[in-house]
Amino acid sequence: MMIFETASPEETSAAAEKFAAELKAGDTVLYTGEMGAGKTHFTKGIARYLGITDTVVSPTFAIVNEYHGGRLPLFHFDLFRIDSFDDLYATGFFDYLDRGGIIAVEWSENIPALADELESVWLADIEKTGENTRRITVRKAGEPE
Repeated sequence: MMIFETASPEETSAAAEKFAAELKAGDTVLYTGEMGAGKTHFTKGIARYLGITDTVVSPTFAIVNEYHGGRLPLFHFDLFRIDSFDDLYATGFFDYLDRGGIIAVEWSENIPALADELESVWLADIEKTGENTRRITVRKAGEPE
């Protein structure tokens, strides 16, 4: 388990960059955290670690943003408007599992059993502890809290 205390969006991205050294092709990172907690900033740090130079933005309306050009592709999902496995299948989510990249999933709590359907899963909880401060807990699924 990794715990990061951050005081700015830049520090949240830097924490993700440190964590990303643990990731390998086929891993999925499931985020939980309220609106504005820093999930997209965390994804920016993962992208930077992978060597992706594209600007990372929230995929709220697109559902998924794909980033290529780094050591591995990054597939950034937003499940804010997805609340069933049928909806998730319709996005093509499960097709991305075989594409050899990292999948980062915002609002994973909308599909509570999602981690059970995946093989290599990291859970990242981003908690707002103040206006700009965050407590980020990252652990491998199945690892004790």
